[in-house]
Amino acid sequence: MADGCLFYYITDRSQFRGDESNRRRALLAKIAEAAQWGVDYIQLREKDLTARELENLAREVVATVRQGSASTRVLINSRTDIALATEADGVHLRADDISPADVRRILQTVHPQPTRHFALAVSCHSNEDVVRADVEAVDFAVFAPVFGKSRVPESKATGIEALREASRGKIPVLALGGVSVENAASCLDAGAAGVAGMRLFQDNKIADVVRALRAA
Repeated sequence: MADGCLFYYITDRSQFRGDESNRRRALLAKIAEAAQWGVDYIQLREKDLTARELENLAREVVATVRQGSASTRVLINSRTDIALATEADGVHLRADDISPADVRRILQTVHPQPTRHFALAVSCHSNEDVVRADVEAVDFAVFAPVFGKSRVPESKATGIEALREASRGKIPVLALGGVSVENAASCLDAGAAGVAGMRLFQDNKIADVVRALRAA
């Protein structure tokens, strides 16, 4: 199962050192590294940026990925408009965002005859969320927090059994929340289609992460 593990890198430039210019350079370098090593999806999740700033960064991210990989796909967090404006590959919807049906209506208006697939991913925190996502026919769900949140120690973990139940549906489910190289195999054993994370990719050499999980 690890051979088919999906990798989902969620960005957070605030984790890099230095001023804003240095953090952006470090982020783009990490994104280039992710594309080089076959990370399947990169979710641009820089929530503190203005719409214009996010759009400009997204254009740089899309260009960086296109140069490094024909298969890595860029998803923009929440902002369908920016995803479309920058020719990103899709959007990641949080629980309080517009619905997948609304996104599809926007896509139909903007691109009545699309030439490529626009990916829809959603955040899920329970099996009921995953069932709803299945009905809404999204591409995959990101289920969290499996092991809690590393930056929010008091957050309650959903646990492996909840992940196992959520992974029994039709759509792929990716595990998020405290996932590490050491515990990722247990997520895959529970039926997850892959793993998602910020620190998993930003705190490690992506080549090491990919090799370790594919060999698990």
